[in-house]
Amino acid sequence: MDYDTIAAISTPIGEGAISIVRLSGPEAVHAADRLFHGRKRLVEVDSHTIHYGKIVDPETGQTVEEVMVSVMRKPKTFTREDVVEINCHGGLTSVNRVLELILDQDVRLAEPGEFTKRAFLNGRIDLSQAEAVMDLIRAKTDQAMNVAIGQMEGKLSQLVRKLGQQLLDILAAVEVNIDYPEYDDAEVMTNQLLIEKGTAVRKELDRVLATARQGKILREGLSTVIVGRPNVGKSSLLNQLVHESKAIVTNVPGTTRDVIEEYVNVRGVPLKLVDTAGIRDTDDVVEKIGVSRSKELLKSAELALLLINGNEPLTEEDRQLFQMIDGIPAIILMNKADLPQQASIDEVKALAGDHPVLQTSMISEKGLEELEQAIAHLFFSNSVATGGEAYVSNTRHIALLKQARQAINDAIEAAEQGMPVDMTQIDIKRSWDLLGEIVGETVSDRLINELFSKFCLGK
Repeated sequence: MDYDTIAAISTPIGEGAISIVRLSGPEAVHAADRLFHGRKRLVEVDSHTIHYGKIVDPETGQTVEEVMVSVMRKPKTFTREDVVEINCHGGLTSVNRVLELILDQDVRLAEPGEFTKRAFLNGRIDLSQAEAVMDLIRAKTDQAMNVAIGQMEGKLSQLVRKLGQQLLDILAAVEVNIDYPEYDDAEVMTNQLLIEKGTAVRKELDRVLATARQGKILREGLSTVIVGRPNVGKSSLLNQLVHESKAIVTNVPGTTRDVIEEYVNVRGVPLKLVDTAGIRDTDDVVEKIGVSRSKELLKSAELALLLINGNEPLTEEDRQLFQMIDGIPAIILMNKADLPQQASIDEVKALAGDHPVLQTSMISEKGLEELEQAIAHLFFSNSVATGGEAYVSNTRHIALLKQARQAINDAIEAAEQGMPVDMTQIDIKRSWDLLGEIVGETVSDRLINELFSKFCLGK
């Protein structure tokens, strides 16, 4: 199917070695050819070749840019349409001028994600692979990148289609029973088949969903809040983990008054690290706001790093902090281990309960490696399995898989209770539809538009 021709800048805006204007559609080659001056006309060159020349304003005859132009003709392109990429010098002015001239050639500006959307609509990739493109761009660790690449290669799609085919086999058996009710044993046989095959599908869905928690963390990062009283070393810990002086460190309590956020890679686990204001009673209006924000962030945290000053006896504020992290995965750090210890480690361990307790020093870097090990073990048992198996990380996919699993379970329970097979068919069909939404086979146009609107412009 031919759409109109679109164009956009596909590289980040700013100074760099190159900037690329990408075109896709039936007039992509002709539009670029009208502006290109080189040894050959672009409409005459072979597909998948690159050519040196200049982009010239057709009205003034002025040279706008010195470029390298790649010509790729359908169907062997990302969008399965004719694609042209104009490689300009990096910068703002020249690449924008080239784009303006392209848009004067009966070409419109692409919407966010429209190149990838066309790849999906033209059958080049399915919806889960398209979403993986954005996951790859946003990946913050090697493991997250590997998960996204696996999904782009179709690992999840293959699994979903395999399960979908098994559901179709069940539906076909149900249809036989409905069409030929005169066979007395048909319903019994169909229910037995449904239970057997449905249980196999449910087991496979359980296996994939078991990776969901880890996958979601890899995709979105683990919301990690550093909490403690003022001047216990929270900002120093943030600086150590990001290997950069992001937070101001002084011996004055209350220095950090607002929330500081940074992403950090801890043994393949992406942490969305939040350094909060020290939690204490204070009359300072600004500091009060910071303390209030710290408490709110702690409520939604997926991991808390609670720092205790080991150089001082435990205070009532410390004990209150232990109560605040109740029910949250947490690691307790008895900091300032390079100084004489006055806090009772036995009391800290008693208050910590099942939470790990580590002794650390931001000055000597004691305990930091053990902290990274503890985080990795807490969420990934020290390793992330991102090998050959399908890995689910997308919130939309997780929700659909859970709903599909519930529908299968409902069908199995109905069959076990001897319900008529035409009733169980409804749940099987619902499960099949839900799996189809993952790869885009049964998805609405509204959802497609919504998903691609979150993509980068030019992708």
